[in-house]
Amino acid sequence: MNDFVVASVHRLVAAWSTAPVATLVRDRGLPAITREYLLDTFAWQDAEDATRALTKHFAGARFADEVEYGVLLVPDPSKLDTRGPLLDEVRPTPSPDVFDERLPAGVALPGDRPWQLVVTVIGSYGPSLGSYNDVIASDDFIVDGQDTRQWMTRQVWGARVLQCGATPPDCEDNERWTFTLFPGEELVDGQAESGTVLKGKVRFRLGKPDRGIGSARVAPAVLV
Repeated sequence: MNDFVVASVHRLVAAWSTAPVATLVRDRGLPAITREYLLDTFAWQDAEDATRALTKHFAGARFADEVEYGVLLVPDPSKLDTRGPLLDEVRPTPSPDVFDERLPAGVALPGDRPWQLVVTVIGSYGPSLGSYNDVIASDDFIVDGQDTRQWMTRQVWGARVLQCGATPPDCEDNERWTFTLFPGEELVDGQAESGTVLKGKVRFRLGKPDRGIGSARVAPAVLV
């Protein structure tokens, strides 16, 4: 195994083996995340290639120097749905999630595998590429033959927050506060979906689709 695989597997096993998260995985009937499971299940060369391609493609984006790409695991939403509020005990935040009740069920990754591997932003911040409207109107999001906007969804971001450990992305406790836009989701009553962590709460929100300030980020993603 090369350094990319070793580091990725170590990070994923650590993220999904903390006591409350591992218990949640077991109780929902999902396979436990172990080194053996990861190595036997996923195409790691494809994941490494996609990580390199995403990094290169978005190298010119605003704040690209603070963006880290890598692999995330996204669970089957029929067993563990990361598109909405989760149990307080599995969150790194001290108080319950905030969920705008106008939000629909949300887009889910295709297929019915218990876990899917997604290459996307894994650090605190994604790149800044304008507003929801700007991203939707652009023609510069194709990487490895995939439109990386289609996986910019609440489900993938929710999985990112769940496996982030003690430091949530898009959190006011980071060096700067940000929020992640979800161009993979349709507008709701003319408003764009986004996610953030603010005042100790994971928040699934709606806001103006033309809001392109520096704190508005995205998370380009490739399904492996």
